Amino acid sequence: MEQRHLGRTGLRVSRIGLGTLTWGRGTDEHDAADMLKAFWEAGGTLVDTADVYGDGEAEYLLGRLMDGLVPRRDLVISTKAGSVPDPDRRVDGSRGHLLAALDASLARLGTDHVDVWHVHAYDPGTPLEETLHALDLAVGSGRVRYAGVSDFCGWQLAKAATWQLAAPGARTRLASTQMEYSLLQRGVEREVLPAALDLGVGLLPSSPLGRGVLTGKYRNATPSDSRGASEQLAPFVEPYLDDAASRIVDAVATAADGLAVTPLQVALAWVRDRPGVTAPVIGPRTVQQLTAALSVEALSLPDEICRALDDVSAPVHRYPDHDWSTL
Repeated sequence: MEQRHLGRTGLRVSRIGLGTLTWGRGTDEHDAADMLKAFWEAGGTLVDTADVYGDGEAEYLLGRLMDGLVPRRDLVISTKAGSVPDPDRRVDGSRGHLLAALDASLARLGTDHVDVWHVHAYDPGTPLEETLHALDLAVGSGRVRYAGVSDFCGWQLAKAATWQLAAPGARTRLASTQMEYSLLQRGVEREVLPAALDLGVGLLPSSPLGRGVLTGKYRNATPSDSRGASEQLAPFVEPYLDDAASRIVDAVATAADGLAVTPLQVALAWVRDRPGVTAPVIGPRTVQQLTAALSVEALSLPDEICRALDDVSAPVHRYPDHDWSTL
């Protein structure tokens, strides 16, 4: 698998990342082992997790598998901290919480460092400089190699990245940001992606298949074994089952038919090769789903297909994102 630099750093990662959101919950140890081995054998290196996935079970399971199945040195482990199971405060970006969460993640993962550590979300209740100081301390201690953020909007990302760049050598520059990005969700193109490109921050798109909808599996009905049929995850899928999404899914299916590939391959290749994208993070539940996603490695979409998909899925970006004189 082709490797890419993560933002403006020397760290190289596979251009497809393996997500572990369902590990320890919908994906058992046997399936997780099969996926991790298949991903590694295909040349995949970037494995993404978080301290809240499966209430910590995803990290614990990944740590067990690294212990005997796949060498730790061959993987780039990314994890996140900051989300908390508190209905009154969903995010805790305080220095104390983040550093304690990092120690707990390392214990579950069974490693002395993580390669990339992300603040899971912006915390309006904590001064941003305090949150960012936790990243500096983590990197300075050797427990973290590179740092990033997740689900920061455009001004939040720009403020954080600029703060870090203001004291080169003393502060850790942001390597990456994680945001949802797909043909069904192009909101990052409004401000986040331009900021990331300008500041040298690599984008790691989550849900690159539109929460599974871009595979075409929901075109006629909701499969009984899908996330859309799950009581827990159905609300996650439902926003992408409207008429506007259907038109985009139909266009992806038409492109796939013309190229003799699958809608999954078309949708994933589109986001993988967007400007500023380092590696979309996929979240397969089975090794069969993973294998289908990894088959995109040899596919590059023709320019005319990309333009057609761009047109059918184009978000409305007007003032102030475009020069006011052109409006």
